[in-house]
This record gives sequence, C-alpha cells and structure tokens, in this order.
Amino acid sequence: MSKIRTAFFCQQCGYESAKWNGKCPSCGQWNTFVEERVQKDIPGKQHDWKNNDTGNARPQKIINLAEVVTNEEKRLLTPDNELNRVLGGGIVAGSLVLVGGEPGIGKSTLFLQNALQLKQIKTLYISGEESEQQIKMRADRIKSTNDQFYLLTETSTQTIFSEIKKLQPQLVIVDSIQTLHTPLIESAPGSVSQIRETTAELQRFAKESNTPVFLIGHITKDGSIAGPKVLEHMVDTVLQFEGDQHYAYRILRTIKNRFGSTAELGIYEMTGTGLRQVTNPSEILISQRDDLLSGVAISATMEGLRPLLVEVQALVTQSVYGTPQRTATGFDLRRLQLLLAVLEKRGGFHFGVKDVFLNIAGGIRVEDPAIDLAVLCALLSSYEDNAIANKICFAGEVGLSGEIRAVNRIEQRIAEAEKLGFHKIFISRYNKKGIDLSKFNIEVVPVGRVEEVYQQLF
Repeated sequence: MSKIRTAFFCQQCGYESAKWNGKCPSCGQWNTFVEERVQKDIPGKQHDWKNNDTGNARPQKIINLAEVVTNEEKRLLTPDNELNRVLGGGIVAGSLVLVGGEPGIGKSTLFLQNALQLKQIKTLYISGEESEQQIKMRADRIKSTNDQFYLLTETSTQTIFSEIKKLQPQLVIVDSIQTLHTPLIESAPGSVSQIRETTAELQRFAKESNTPVFLIGHITKDGSIAGPKVLEHMVDTVLQFEGDQHYAYRILRTIKNRFGSTAELGIYEMTGTGLRQVTNPSEILISQRDDLLSGVAISATMEGLRPLLVEVQALVTQSVYGTPQRTATGFDLRRLQLLLAVLEKRGGFHFGVKDVFLNIAGGIRVEDPAIDLAVLCALLSSYEDNAIANKICFAGEVGLSGEIRAVNRIEQRIAEAEKLGFHKIFISRYNKKGIDLSKFNIEVVPVGRVEEVYQQLF
C-alpha cells in the first residue's frame, strides 16, 4: 500500500503546496488553497489500454529531428462542416479536445448527434452525469441511429479503461471530465488533483493508442473552464460553445488549437431535433426590414477564413442626466469611446452631450477592426437621424487621425457583399492596390478620411 499524503492545491491555477498559503505564489489569487488527500502513483502499475495491439507504439529513445519522418496529417471528417472548420479541417487522430460552455447550451447534444452521424466509426460515449435512458431519449429526439455507437455510464477511470480495452473504440467522448475520478488520487471528483490526473490518463491513452478523445467540461460563474488552468495546457484543442438563451443561435469558437487556426467560428441553430448548421450566417445576422431606419449600417467582417456581413445598430439621443451614457453590446466599449473621440475631434460632432447605445445584431461579439467604419456610419446616421440607403456596406478601420485604414482579405469581403445582393461597398483607398475591381459587379467606393464618408452618405 503506497503512502497517503496531504497537499494543498490552488483552485484557480492548480499550484501544489505542502502547506496552506493565503496568497497563491503562481497566480496571485487570495484564499484559493484547499486541502486534498493525495496518493502517489503505484510503482509498476500499468494501464489496461497498454496491452492493446494498436501497432502505433512509438520508440522510447532519443531521436534526431532530421530523422523524424512526417506523413500527411490524416483527419477524420465528420458530417458537421462547422465542427470540421473549427477543428482546422477535421478530427486529428490521437488528439485531446476540451469543450466548455454554459449549462444547457447544447454541448452534449452537439457531440451526441455528431457521434450518431459517424456511421463507420466505432464510438464510445462515456457519461458520468446522465443515465442510458436519458441519452436514449435525446438520441430519439435527434432522430438518428448508429449501430457503431456504444454507451458507458461510469466515472471510475479504472473501469473505463477496462471497457475500452474490450471495445477498442475509434473515438471516445467523455461527458464530463469533472465527474471522473481515479483510484490513484484520494480526493473527491471535480477537485483540482482529480481533474488533472484523470485528464493526464486520458491524454496518455489518446497519444499511445492514437485515438481521438473529446472532453466536455463545466465552466465557472465567470465563464472560465472549471478546474486548474493546466487543464487547458494539457489538451491539444480548447473549444468554447456559447450563446444566449434568448437567441436560437449557438457559436462554437476555438480558444486553442495545435492543429489549426484559433480564429475559426462555427454557427448553429438550436431546433427541436438538435443543432442545425448555419451555412450562410450573413443572412441571419442581417435583419429583414422594409423601411429605412436611421442608425443602421452593415459591415463586411471576417471570422477566421469566413466572411460575414453583420448589422450594426446605433442610437444617439440627448442626454437627460448629467453624465452621458455609453453602452455597447457585442462591441468593445473602449473602442466605441475612441471612435466617438475621433468624431468629436476630426468631424466636429458634439457627442459629449449625447447618450450613445451600440448593438451588434444577432447576439454575436465582433473583434475585427474592419467593423470600425460601419460603427462610425451608424453613429452618424443616428446623430443626423438620416437613414443610410439600402444595399450599402462598409469595411475599414478608423485611425486616431480620422483616416480610413486598409484591412486584410478585402477581396473576400467584397465578394461576400456582392453575393448577398449589395450594390455598393465603402473601403479604404489604401486597399485598392493589388486588387482587380473589374471582376466585381458591385460598386467599390474608396475613401480616405471620415469627412469623405460623411459627404458621400449625408
């Protein structure tokens, strides 16, 4: 029997200490240390999956980098194109993917329906929170079946790896990592040491058996994934599933990805039969309106490699109280204050006595600087109470001196605006270099200053 010892762990970052500390020396947080009973690993203990004859055993020796033979990375393509895009082109063999999100947002539904659609892949769905009957009810609601889909309701890693040895699945989904526990650690499931050790065991299994593993994780009240921060460092990919309960749309973002870009975005619509892929998000992010309304401008933005057209709504009113209000939804508030200062200084507009409210329609958050020009035009439209004509969109970054700066991937933005039927797009004059405007049927208007935009629109 190995010796049992007690250690203190920081609940924020997972730092381990032999004694209690008021302040964590790693992350600087106060009163985050909790005591947990820890048992050291048993010498010579071998995990059950190591007996599998996978044929992918790696040589345990030092090797020169020049001797490493690289092959083309093989990915498992799922029927879900949104998930493939976010993962960087499909599921990488031997990868460990962590997915976080609010309770009830649809994490379990998303991966259950994807697993059921992989007809040729033997999939093991491990649930520590729901019974087989509950998962069956969700599968019936999704209206999808798969003879290669297997369920296991278990929380002990020792039992899980024993069943994995028998089944030898090609894909493993764990829902959720906070419910698992290992007999090597003497603490409750969900504690820092349990999460770290169970994730480490699944990581070793994924790498040594070349089997992709998806971990569904809980999040805390401040939106971060529950458990130590080292959990996000251990995995290959971290996905965030987010959305508003008042909207039917869900967004799957990439926070970390060792096999692709971290700027990709997947959009889904929650329906009664599961999550539906939104192949053309520009159509849902632009409201269908018949009347011209002031304070509305359309921006051609980019999320990763995907062009999107989003609607910017602004409301500028006379301030009733002493201090003017500044409220932004889906847009950086400090960036809004910067654009208001540019309009004050360079355009002579008196926003200092006005309440300003800004909203990005559709419930999404945009960080692309190319949305600046549309925000500025929406503010001017509401200030003048003069609507911007239909079928006009904008793509440009606004500098502190009032100049319209060039943005990247301008041809994709113009092509997306043309595809959705827009007649005119305002871009920076510095974006004209190197692009052939003759291949577009949309009118491209180059502008260099804020004053030029105001003169052409109003």
